[in-house]
Amino acid sequence: MAGEVAASEYKDLVVFLATAGVVVPLFHRLKVSPVLGFLAAGVALGPDGFGRMADEIPWLRYLTIDDPQQTRSLGEFGVVFLLFMIGLELSWERLKAMRRLVFGFGLLQVVVCSALIAGVVMLLFGRPPEAAVVVGAALALSSTAVILPVLAERKRMHGPMGRTVFGVLLAQDLAVAPILVTVAVLAAAAAGGSWAPGLLALAPAAAGLAIVVVAGRLILRPLFRSVARANSHELFVAACLFVVVAAGLAAAVSGLSMGLGALVAGLLLAETEFRREVETNIEPFKGLLLGLFFVSIGTQLDLDAVIAQPGVVLALVAGVIVVKAAAIFGLARMFGIPSRTALESAMVLGPAGEFAFVIINTALDERLVDAGFAQAVLVAATVSLFFIPLVAALAERIGKQVPKGDQPDMLAMPDEALGERVLIVGYGRVGRLVGRMLKRHDIAFVGVDADAKLVGERREAGDTVWYGDAARPEFLKACGLETARAVVVTMDAPVKTEQVVKTARGIRPDLIIIARARDSRHAAELYRLGVTDAVPETTEASLQLAENTLVDLGVPMGFVIASVHEQREEFRKLFQESAKRPTRALRRGYQPEPELEEGGGV
Repeated sequence: MAGEVAASEYKDLVVFLATAGVVVPLFHRLKVSPVLGFLAAGVALGPDGFGRMADEIPWLRYLTIDDPQQTRSLGEFGVVFLLFMIGLELSWERLKAMRRLVFGFGLLQVVVCSALIAGVVMLLFGRPPEAAVVVGAALALSSTAVILPVLAERKRMHGPMGRTVFGVLLAQDLAVAPILVTVAVLAAAAAGGSWAPGLLALAPAAAGLAIVVVAGRLILRPLFRSVARANSHELFVAACLFVVVAAGLAAAVSGLSMGLGALVAGLLLAETEFRREVETNIEPFKGLLLGLFFVSIGTQLDLDAVIAQPGVVLALVAGVIVVKAAAIFGLARMFGIPSRTALESAMVLGPAGEFAFVIINTALDERLVDAGFAQAVLVAATVSLFFIPLVAALAERIGKQVPKGDQPDMLAMPDEALGERVLIVGYGRVGRLVGRMLKRHDIAFVGVDADAKLVGERREAGDTVWYGDAARPEFLKACGLETARAVVVTMDAPVKTEQVVKTARGIRPDLIIIARARDSRHAAELYRLGVTDAVPETTEASLQLAENTLVDLGVPMGFVIASVHEQREEFRKLFQESAKRPTRALRRGYQPEPELEEGGGV
């Protein structure tokens, strides 16, 4: 009996995991956004989908989600993790650079769209001003959780359109708390009470945000340095999850959204050397929980309402999208954003967002909106989410027909991109010397090391260095491997060097990879793994000794350099030939040369 209860409690989670395993590969193969697949799966697996037939066909109960609310509660953490990742990518410097886009264009969009939609609700639906304002504010917000993954799939996040949309979405997320306070104020006014209690609700929210910021600055870096010294990947993941959840809960207790607290935590961590490693560890959780969030949205779609009045529902959806898109396009042009960027951004931001559910449900509790009209608005908001992947594709196609124009200064970002740089893996004494020589020739680089203390010291000295495990492909991609000019591996651990080389070569077959080798045998193994150049310590030490000897004996420097270069090329060809005809030792990986193990022969 206890086993059956436990199975029923976890059945919804098992159904979701099975759905994720089917939906994502299938929709990738069909070249359709997985977001749309998760939404559709939520409709099919929800109470209004296969759940309707579960009484007649009992086995369908094993394929349906019984408790959509529980699924939604867990899925909301997907939005929290998404906003945390946004904070990691944003940083305070980029937020400062985007201030006109966020606090100017973004917040003005919320105000203007809220006013326009409220006016339509009052004129066409005859609702009182309080209800109209609440509905307008709810529908003025767009979906951060759906839009950003869709743009990332289409590789549009880092262009002018992606930055514009991101700035507006960030402004909308910041506006959620004031909107909820406004709902409380309107409810008090409608009941004939005082506005003061609603306004006072801002005080704990501001205090909570201040606590998150101060605590984050004091605690985060020491916490992660302590965890990094333990050299435990599992402990590091646990610390990442703790920071996200704790920041979210602290914000929620203060009356803010959990996502805003996570966003602030991400902003604070973006300034530390652990940013890339944290990003790598959080990404899988974010993707999985966002998928669950999309499924939960689909389960809440009231198919009866859609089937009963499909024309009305689609008209509401189209009306919201058109009104918002027109207003956003006009505001964007007023702020000097080019026509193509303005048009694409306006179309993508047109549909409603997930915060509409929070705001409308709060208004229902406060009796500002009647249940029937609120249900119609929520159905329209849910249906509009399904249109986001389609609208994004249509916006991109239409945008190509519009002249590009010049990009304004407001879209310029600080140069935080790691592309077009040399990636130095291992930033000890050898790595630092390589970096010093690159800097002397004005070649940008970024360092990576798994020693948290060393990374902290070098960052304090002004170097761009990240803490993390460079053998993991996700971490290398986060550090900009896909656009890097070259990778220099300077670690003195042969096995780890081979892992990094193999990972980097698997991601970028065309990449220049220069690796430090322990000896000639290790160099041959690295050439077999695909390095462009391997530099054995023993060989280079011998060549340096020979060069100094010849110079001291009076041989002209030019002849010495030429002969050393010639000898180095001979060694390189020898190592490459050895890699093509690997010995049994090479096939099973690097084995130290015998004379090195005995301490001689250097």
